[in-house]
Amino acid sequence: MIEWKQITMQEAENKMEVLREIFDIVRLLKGSDLQAAEMESELAGKKHLCQCYAFWNKNKRCDNCISLKALDEKKQTSKIEFLDSDMYQVFARYLEIDGEPYVMEMLKKLDENTLTDKEGYEKLAGKLTVYSEKLYKDVLTGAYNRRYFEEKVKDMSVDAGIAVIDLDDFKLYNDTYGHDGGDLVLTTVVKVIRHYIRRTDILVRYGGDEFLLILPGIEKEVFSQKLRMIQEKIHETHIPGFNRLTLSVSIGGAMFTHGKMEEAITKADRLMYMAKGHKNTVVTRWDLKQNTDEVEKRNLPQLLVVDDSEMNREILKEILGKEYRILEACDGNEALEMLEQYGTEISLVLLDIIMPKMDGFEVLAYMNRDKWIEDIPVIMISSEGSESYIRRAYELGASDYISRPFDTKVVYQRVINMIKLYAKQRRLIHLVTDQIYEKEKNNRMMTGILSQIVEFRNGESGLHVLHINILTQLLLEKLMRKSENYNLSWSQQYMIATASALHDIGKIGIDEKILNKPGKLTKEEFEVMKQHTIIGAQMLDSLEMYHDEEMIKYAYEICRWHHERYDGKGYPDGLKGEEIPISAQVVSLADVYDALVSDRVYKKAYSHEKAMEMILNGECGMFNPLLLECLVEIQDKVRKELGIKDVNECLEYLEERNR
Repeated sequence: MIEWKQITMQEAENKMEVLREIFDIVRLLKGSDLQAAEMESELAGKKHLCQCYAFWNKNKRCDNCISLKALDEKKQTSKIEFLDSDMYQVFARYLEIDGEPYVMEMLKKLDENTLTDKEGYEKLAGKLTVYSEKLYKDVLTGAYNRRYFEEKVKDMSVDAGIAVIDLDDFKLYNDTYGHDGGDLVLTTVVKVIRHYIRRTDILVRYGGDEFLLILPGIEKEVFSQKLRMIQEKIHETHIPGFNRLTLSVSIGGAMFTHGKMEEAITKADRLMYMAKGHKNTVVTRWDLKQNTDEVEKRNLPQLLVVDDSEMNREILKEILGKEYRILEACDGNEALEMLEQYGTEISLVLLDIIMPKMDGFEVLAYMNRDKWIEDIPVIMISSEGSESYIRRAYELGASDYISRPFDTKVVYQRVINMIKLYAKQRRLIHLVTDQIYEKEKNNRMMTGILSQIVEFRNGESGLHVLHINILTQLLLEKLMRKSENYNLSWSQQYMIATASALHDIGKIGIDEKILNKPGKLTKEEFEVMKQHTIIGAQMLDSLEMYHDEEMIKYAYEICRWHHERYDGKGYPDGLKGEEIPISAQVVSLADVYDALVSDRVYKKAYSHEKAMEMILNGECGMFNPLLLECLVEIQDKVRKELGIKDVNECLEYLEERNR
């Protein structure tokens, strides 16, 4: 047993000889030298660095020097240290030799033979790995952090592709969607990047919204392709709950072959800022001109010129072709095909009036029907300058009217002004819509909870309520396109679909024995069951402070009258035809269809075909003929979308659909 006390140098050397049989390294450090080395290191002197630096392959003092700690605290300390792939346990013991302070360091290499067993070694190594992960990983995204780069990557000498990736408009995401939305953007981007890189590649969160990507041993052609793939995949990604949020990144890429890695990063950073001038693109030094040309072309706004005269189209291309990408259509049919193909990628339509097959007014009518006119401005172009033509164009939704022959400056300026105006409107609409959406989400959540309570008590899954919501939306959308008899805005359609969840809320007041009876109800029991419509309506009517709310109005209509029938043979009030509010009519049909195709305590599910046959043959009561036509026309979509049998998937689908 070695005694530790105030000893002589000879005694210390004797003890060290004994300890060298146990430890791999034993050495004696004079306290004054340790303190001097610390001082010189902090002052950047580095002339008398402590000898331990050489052993650990470091050029600076450890942040946690246990020898200094032992010296300061006059006791024994220990820690685990790594050298390449080897693990060491280090002890530092304070002692006084001939009245002077010293520290004795003892190092022991750890392996499975050192510890009690292999399992113990693996557990220790695992814990240390977890610690290392926490030390070097960004808490939010899971990418490596700046510390990892500084300590583990910066001095790499292997050839590699270096990319700096910066999120476009990240401040706007934070300002618009809050920091939770901003955090979700960052984690989503990292997830996409990781999916398309190798396990050996290194992704570092270099700054707030800036990432450093290092791809060792990659050819520059493959590197370019990889960066473009990452840029495209990020742009294609939709974030759940933020469907209107469009992601884009600017990427600069450089190759690192020699010198300092930081120099390659600086090059990549400069190229990233060049890319940022265009946004959502990749710029690499070796493809610089090609990149720039492609970017400039790709980022030009896209116009659709619709005119049966090739000469007129050429004139407009000459006026606008330098500032815009031009799509052409020689008649109305081609124009609609272009609109179907490109949608809102078209920034503006220049539309002639007089054309064969389908004229400009007919195109405008179609654009109104399919709601394109709300997102894509239309400037009419015609040699017809009559007041009736101009008035009709504006009535159908045209934003402007230009007469031929063209004044180059007038055409150019009006196109620019109209595109800017619509772009500003879209940004404002998106911002307002997203803010409204977040507020309404809570309303939907509470409505969903109430409906789930009823479903649970009724012995049914929550799928019925969700299916009613989906089917109600589909029927209303089709009805609005098919007929002008019911003028419901998008927000009104949305409220009706949301309120549909409460259609059976009155069943809370029905005896459970009747509610969940497996067989056919008696006449008396059915009369009790019918009361759920009145109970539900009374519950909503008692909410006096919300009487003026449109949502409550629709919920009341649905609760009370969703069992009324078009021929007057329904209940509770025997309403007939259009006496029944359209909200109740639609939910009634949706309710019957889903009940038929679902399992119930009293029956097995029918097939879609059988359910449609029963409804159309009048076996389930009479419905609005127009609604039946709508159901027939959307039945393929109904079968597909009501085929979702998982509640969570159904909720995700609705969440995405309502964005």
